[in-house]
Amino acid sequence: MILPVILSGGSGTRLWPLSRKMHPKQLLPLVNDTTLLQDTLLRLISLPGVDEAMVICNEEYRFMVAEQVSQTGIDKQRIILEPEGRNTAPAIALSAFSAISDEADPVLLVLPADHVIQKVEAFHQAIGAGLKQAEAGRFVTFGIIPDRPETGFGYIQAGDSVAEGVNAVARFVEKPDRDTAQRYLDEGGFYWNSGMFMFRASAYLDALKQHAPDIHASCEQAVGEASVDLDFIRVGKESFANCRSDSIDYAIMEKVDNAVVIPVDIGWSDVGSWSALHDIGETDDDGNLLIGDIRSRDTRNSYVRANGKLVTTLGVENLIVVDTDDALMVASRDRVQDIKNIVEDLGKENRDEVLWHKRVCRPWGCYQGIDASDRFQVKRITVNPGAILSLQLHHHRAEHWIIVSGTARVTRGEEEFILSENESTYIPLGVKHRLENIGKIPLELIEVQTGS
Repeated sequence: MILPVILSGGSGTRLWPLSRKMHPKQLLPLVNDTTLLQDTLLRLISLPGVDEAMVICNEEYRFMVAEQVSQTGIDKQRIILEPEGRNTAPAIALSAFSAISDEADPVLLVLPADHVIQKVEAFHQAIGAGLKQAEAGRFVTFGIIPDRPETGFGYIQAGDSVAEGVNAVARFVEKPDRDTAQRYLDEGGFYWNSGMFMFRASAYLDALKQHAPDIHASCEQAVGEASVDLDFIRVGKESFANCRSDSIDYAIMEKVDNAVVIPVDIGWSDVGSWSALHDIGETDDDGNLLIGDIRSRDTRNSYVRANGKLVTTLGVENLIVVDTDDALMVASRDRVQDIKNIVEDLGKENRDEVLWHKRVCRPWGCYQGIDASDRFQVKRITVNPGAILSLQLHHHRAEHWIIVSGTARVTRGEEEFILSENESTYIPLGVKHRLENIGKIPLELIEVQTGS
């Protein structure tokens, strides 16, 4: 039995302004109409022996993750919530402790949620080869066959052959400088570390207990204190917060003596930068990847993405231009790795653009800011069919609701009434109120807040 474990905890700051802390890149549709998380899961549906998936994510993303996973068609799913990030070794430990039982000791297929794999059949073949090795008790990693001297990835050096297409791991290598990366490419036998692994749950926990006993103990206690909340598994918050942060590479893979690497050519990208998205997309005759309402002239080798407004370029090359509702980013393609520094600077200023988009997802739907000033705010609100907002009141603002489409049940003080398209109501300051979508289509409304 293979149990996919999808690690969905990263923030993707290099893909700002599209990727935000509260809406990271794995939850965005960056290469097609589905998100990277959904693509990761959809690649597994046709894999023999897979009928369940486990997703590890930060609790802040839980509702977006649950909604996206449910849309993939995978019937059985477990979503484990991390109270805070502790890197990959503890995250995988949570999944291993949750998966293992007296009746089951599955092979865990550990996959980051934010990678692109274009050659799915070759990917499935590699998983089949990895399954045999994992069932034999080995720790499997997948090495990407390099096509350039890349300095942004760690490398794996292959050792002696273990089976056809499988080699022992000689060593893991940190991100090299360009000359060293070129030497690795020339020599051969060095592969990019993909961050994808396979091993039995029990083998991982045994290795963790031997090489990182403190992580093993913290995660065992956290899972022992776990509770089920709706579709989610909440581990012990304090126990997990006390866990040391470490990667699986440092904690386990570099220390076990039975690690193997399977070299693969699967059309892989970690989508770690805007340049990476440019490289994997279909460009025009001038080397441009243009997404949205774009008009370009004398523009070359650029990535331009527009969201809701016309964007034009003239006489430029090697640029990244990304427009969102509240931010515009223009960068040279050779400086995209430094975008994280811009995000850090904005974070120090406590800018909302680091955290949120103007469109904010909630368990009941979403809202988007349209306009705001000192004494008013206008929002567009979407409430999912059957969803209901909490009963609340505001001491410093009143609200006007105008129904654009759908049917709402409104609670206002002691009153309860129905509103439909083109109808409106007023919620005075200090009055308890609630909104519910009782229809079968999304409820759309405009909310005008007045007050402080």
